[in-house]
Amino acid sequence: MKVPLSWLREFVDITIPAHELAEKLSVAGLEVEQMQYIGLPRPHGIKNAPSDAPEVEWARDKFFVAQILEIKPHPNADRLTLAIVDYGKGEPIQVVTGAPNIKVSERGMKVAFVLEGARLYDGHATGWELMTLKRAKIRGIESGSMVCSEKELAISAEHEGIILLPDDAPVGAPLADYLGDVILDVKINPNMARCASIIGVAREVAALTGKKLKMPTLNVLARGAAIAGQLEIVIENPELNPRFTAALIRGVEIKPSPFWIQHRLKLAGVRAINNIVDVTNYVMLETGQPLHAFDYDKLVGRAQGSAPTIITRLPKPGETIETLDGVKRQLDPFTILVCDARGALSLGGVMGGAESEVSAQSKNILLEAAAWNYLNIRRTMQAQHLASEAGFRFSRGIHPAQAIVGLKRAIEMMRQLGGGEIARGVIDEYPRKPKKIVIDLPVAEVKRLLGVEIPVKEIVRILESLEFQVSSPKSHVPSSKSKVRGRSTSLATRHPSLHITVPDHRLDVDGADDLIEEIARVYGYARIPISRMNDELPPQRANVELDQEELARDILIDAGLQDVVSYALTTPEREAMLIPFDERATTRAAPTNAARDYVRIENPISAERVAMRQSLTASLLELVGANLRYRPRVNMFEIGLVYWGRRKGDALLLRELASELPGDDALPLERRRLGIALTGARDESAWQKNDSAPQDFYDLKGVVETLLAGLRIQNAAFTPTGHPSFHPGRAAELKLGEAVIGVFGELHPVVREKFDLPAQAVLVGEFDLDALFARVPPAQPLRALSRFPAIAQDLALIVDENIAAERVHALIAQTGGALLQRVALFDLYRGEPIPRGKKSLAYQLTFQADDRTLSDADASKLREKIVQRVRKEIGAEVRGG
Repeated sequence: MKVPLSWLREFVDITIPAHELAEKLSVAGLEVEQMQYIGLPRPHGIKNAPSDAPEVEWARDKFFVAQILEIKPHPNADRLTLAIVDYGKGEPIQVVTGAPNIKVSERGMKVAFVLEGARLYDGHATGWELMTLKRAKIRGIESGSMVCSEKELAISAEHEGIILLPDDAPVGAPLADYLGDVILDVKINPNMARCASIIGVAREVAALTGKKLKMPTLNVLARGAAIAGQLEIVIENPELNPRFTAALIRGVEIKPSPFWIQHRLKLAGVRAINNIVDVTNYVMLETGQPLHAFDYDKLVGRAQGSAPTIITRLPKPGETIETLDGVKRQLDPFTILVCDARGALSLGGVMGGAESEVSAQSKNILLEAAAWNYLNIRRTMQAQHLASEAGFRFSRGIHPAQAIVGLKRAIEMMRQLGGGEIARGVIDEYPRKPKKIVIDLPVAEVKRLLGVEIPVKEIVRILESLEFQVSSPKSHVPSSKSKVRGRSTSLATRHPSLHITVPDHRLDVDGADDLIEEIARVYGYARIPISRMNDELPPQRANVELDQEELARDILIDAGLQDVVSYALTTPEREAMLIPFDERATTRAAPTNAARDYVRIENPISAERVAMRQSLTASLLELVGANLRYRPRVNMFEIGLVYWGRRKGDALLLRELASELPGDDALPLERRRLGIALTGARDESAWQKNDSAPQDFYDLKGVVETLLAGLRIQNAAFTPTGHPSFHPGRAAELKLGEAVIGVFGELHPVVREKFDLPAQAVLVGEFDLDALFARVPPAQPLRALSRFPAIAQDLALIVDENIAAERVHALIAQTGGALLQRVALFDLYRGEPIPRGKKSLAYQLTFQADDRTLSDADASKLREKIVQRVRKEIGAEVRGG
């Protein structure tokens, strides 16, 4: 929110430099993101303004408030004129100007005037270009000074005409004194929504600087006929519209607003329209209460000449409305509307409708100020993809008591700026009046929580500066509102307590902890001393789950993969592209869990993010596709959660997986998963020779084996799978015992095409990380290295094609016993002279003893024992034997 310092000064005296004020506000939680100096010098060392907000200092001897004494035609140009300007410092000066908003024979206008040699922006340049004003001949007439537009002074990008100042502008005054300003660009976080107004910021400034807050008068001069009988209000849904107020003014003149309103609105980033609409925007910015002005005569016409009835209600089926932005909108069933008997007039709290808007012909104005349910306003804005200044404020919460404040302030300003006569009284329907919040604040709790002794007098001053009503200290009797963060403040001894009444605008305060936070904020966090904890350190306990997860990350990163984070939100249709499969074929480690309901989002941020994911694979494939647009090789992994809707039997499932069942059975099941994706060349390109062959199933299997080895998990089995998401014959399940931990392999070509991936092998895998970590041994056994040499022998076996190498490996290791230290498959061969239906598997066997040197005879004896075992068990024959 843009806050002009000149506007802020109307409500609080500011005696410190702007940059110091910005620092105070930021430290207190109201972050000033940028500062823009309008015509004033920027202090040295203060950060620059935004790139779209250029600055120029208006030198006091070059920039002045001036008056045009006469305007004459240019002798050589129809579109140029000669202006005789008095700037109060000497003889009047003649300047050449092409401003379209001044005419020949006009006189007396007050303008912004600049002398030769001044630095200012070029009003005719496309962007922002600084220039030095020099004397020159313009169509034969010499001119060295100029009357300025807003762009030349860096007030705005407007260059259609010069600035025309009010009649009371003092001729000869330095322009920096008259129009110079500082704009604070304040970030309104949700917890500071009360500050979304000039008065809201002024209240903070007053509290932080010890100055008095000066509130605007709410006196209304109402001399017209009573409003009773001229309007009726009906609220059908008080929970969505707790208050609706209205006032009526007749006989106004629609015209441009005076300069001071237009200028303030412009500095605040709001476009001026006309005096009536500008007042609604001005008061909204000033007080924080959004308002809406209706053309009363249009409402009477819609009521066929009778007094209109304003109804707030929910939409009827199929009802639509055209809003002020010219968009015809289909209405959701939860959207609260402002209507009359004929139909919708506006989206309550968000935007008005086109049929009843104020126009240049309007004479009688009905002004609305209402209160709306902030959650409902958020839903409406989200559903309609519609943002507005009013919606911004209502969606963060505005107390119903603020409605009458904004109404009275605005209706009187309309009378002052547009004439007319205000009807006596207001219509005020208030079916849901909130109760005042009263809190007992034990003074001892302030010191206990903040660690600093703040005098009671200072506590009272801080709270009263924020408009809390504070009674005199009394003996503390605990109340329901005196709990601090779940801890009762009742102490063994009696101690003083303050009786606090919360002001209407503080919707965020409902307990003693909130009050203590306010005290700390205004007292100053920097004033709270740093102290060491005077107690024993709590016992340090390892977070085993986190340690295991970080170890898995380190192993995979060392294996050359990149750690990524993808969206947890997706669509069921997106995950269905992985090819759904029958639940009988489902395992808990499958890439998607189609048998379960999706956990859906009530207010999704987009149509592509409507449900919580049930698999990491679809999310990873999106990232693979995005990255392949910029690089030919992608190796990545993600450790993240998947979310399953609950179903019968989940308690048993969780017990199987050594997890606790959350207390709320309605919550989804959250499971940690590991997803891996590889594609592209085996090695990255480099100047040295590298392996440019594409990665395949065995590269992914090697990554999985590396992970298992790093986690010290043994006896893992890899078994073929016919999972439909994968290429037939190029996928496997990872099993530990009888449990399926994951499935991995080359993505099926059809799935690859659905995800718009290039025609190359894409390897993916997804694993149940919780189940995997449950099988990590708690300790790593260590053994001494043998002092005796090892013997290596090769063994090539011919086995049937359907015999898995894993089974052969297991038989060899089991038969070799303790002396067989290592078994490694180093060759797979099919073809002549191996018979059809057979394959050759060649292993290197490493024998070593811890207590002696083995002889070749010892090794050969063990080797022969292995040969006999595999011949008997699987019909294997020694190749070449």
